[in-house]
Amino acid sequence: METLEGTEVCFPQLNNSCRKPMHPHFEARLIYILLSSISLLTAALNLLVIISISHFKQLHTPTNVLLLSLAVSDFFVGFLMLFQIVLIDGCWFFGDLMCAVYYVLDFIITSVSVGSMVLISIDRYVAICDPMHYSTKITMRGVTIYTCLCWACSVLYNGLLIKDNLKQPSRHITCLGECVIVIDYVAGLFDLFLSFIGPVTVIVVLYMRVFVVAVSQAQAMRSHIAAVQCSVKVTAKKSELKAARTLGVVIVMFLLCLCPYFCVTLTGQDTMLNASSAAFVICLFYFNSCLNPLIYAFFYPWFRKSLKLIVTLQILKPDSCESNVL
Repeated sequence: METLEGTEVCFPQLNNSCRKPMHPHFEARLIYILLSSISLLTAALNLLVIISISHFKQLHTPTNVLLLSLAVSDFFVGFLMLFQIVLIDGCWFFGDLMCAVYYVLDFIITSVSVGSMVLISIDRYVAICDPMHYSTKITMRGVTIYTCLCWACSVLYNGLLIKDNLKQPSRHITCLGECVIVIDYVAGLFDLFLSFIGPVTVIVVLYMRVFVVAVSQAQAMRSHIAAVQCSVKVTAKKSELKAARTLGVVIVMFLLCLCPYFCVTLTGQDTMLNASSAAFVICLFYFNSCLNPLIYAFFYPWFRKSLKLIVTLQILKPDSCESNVL
């Protein structure tokens, strides 16, 4: 009986210990395997993007600086998922202060990831809708400054958002082994707009504008060439569908991964984030960081070339940073 009781609480030797949620053994093992795989894949894919862009000089472009920022933030998201895996059993073993620090880092990294996606959408908007002035509007210096501002603002904003929890890490802890923070309802609404509604609106509007321009250009080209070669009509339609499908995947996957998390933040009087009870929506939120390198990097030919050089250890050779990967 004592052994059974010991398996139901986080710290059997202490009276004020939290009870572990009851999970079927198979279900718990499956969740462990799934989240561990996502964490490893997220970190590995984003690390490959980081190495590629940082090492090869040909990839030092404004667009790739934004991809690098996204990859760095998403790499740390994969690392932070390890703590989420620990919380599956409903127990936090690293102390109240580390719990607050974990959430601060989590908020900062995910905010940078979303902010980087917004900057990438702006970059693509200018590149497609105003190509003649792209080189003057989007420069390495400007992109570097905005990227640094994105990180700095994320640190400052999320630090202020959770400052009360950092000052008194145990103020909302009801039992030993619990990791929970509470955000004021008004602050939660503001965070919902700034971290989700605002970025989603910008991304959707810009990408829809890019889609309209891409389709109109394809239609203009099709009308111009159709008089000479009728078969071009079918090719142009396929190009339009491909553009629509690619942009649709970017927008839909972003919404699917982020919507559940931010909907949960509005379920009570206060916005209570308990990692052990909201594992699904949080991990779905994290999973977007695994998709980002696939969406933004794997579709680029340079990534496949640099990946081959990395895997075969060709980057260890002298002057490998000068390799032609474009």
